Amino acid sequence: MNLPKDPIILLSYVNTQLRDNYPTLSDFVNSQNIDIKDLTDKLNSINYFYDKKTNKFI
Repeated sequence: MNLPKDPIILLSYVNTQLRDNYPTLSDFVNSQNIDIKDLTDKLNSINYFYDKKTNKFI
C-alpha cells in the first residue's frame, strides 16, 4: 500500500479508513501490510495520537 506522504493527508486517509472500514488500528495496518510504528510515529510527529476508545487519531 502506498500511503500519502504528507502527514495531514495521511491523517485524513487513516481516520477515514478507520471510521469506514476497520474496527481497530491493528486491523487496518495488518490488512494493508503497514508497519504500525512507522504510521504512528509519523502521525505522532504532528501531535496526533491514536485513541483506542474512538478508533481514530486525535
